[in-house]
Amino acid sequence: MTDADGTTRPSLRRADLRRLRDSLDRGDAPLPADLPAAAQSAAPAREISAANGTILTVCTGNICRSPMGEVLLRASLRDLGVRVHSAGTHALVDHEMTEQAQQLAVANGADAAEAAAHHARLLVDPLLAETDLVLAMSREHRSHVVQMMPSMLHRTFTVREFARLAATLTDDEVRRGLSSAGTDPRTRLRALARLIGGQRGLVPAQPEDDDVIDPYRRSQTTYELSASQLAPAAAEVERVVRATLVI
Repeated sequence: MTDADGTTRPSLRRADLRRLRDSLDRGDAPLPADLPAAAQSAAPAREISAANGTILTVCTGNICRSPMGEVLLRASLRDLGVRVHSAGTHALVDHEMTEQAQQLAVANGADAAEAAAHHARLLVDPLLAETDLVLAMSREHRSHVVQMMPSMLHRTFTVREFARLAATLTDDEVRRGLSSAGTDPRTRLRALARLIGGQRGLVPAQPEDDDVIDPYRRSQTTYELSASQLAPAAAEVERVVRATLVI
């Protein structure tokens, strides 16, 4: 594979990319020794462990919105070791992220190899059970998560809703609000969800403003609109998660 600047990188087979993704999602450290060097080099510099907290993004097919959110957040939170993954309520299982979604994710700061490694998977109970914060792409997805697992009610938001509520709090206010949450990253991330949830009702908004538009099988303009809604929300998530975990 040759980049735009003429740099040649080794190609990755689809099977190796899938194994890489699965290893990262499990938090394997080290990665399996029989993974080819090209796949090893595509892994994040720091192995991701659920011990540092887990964020799950959710949409319908898991090939456009939620994987964009996943790879954007994974890139921005990599230094904190937060585990970020995604799933679909009606996933097109094993499909790759659409080309347009990959391009827009990379344009907004995601890692190209991670975007290429994505393969859609179905949202199932075990994924939710291990998740500290769920960021859905629409109110419909948020409701689906809570119906699947009612205990996730206070840890589930649409990504734009979470960002809208988070924007009302400064970094210092986040830290003060979590002053009794201790130092365990997962405990603090769950406490952040409760803190942000406490802002519900205090920040008026039109309900549809909390959704990220679905671009699947639609125009490039719609893809760009979807990314323009998602990327700033992901940046706001990164800000408050960083304020939560850097203490």
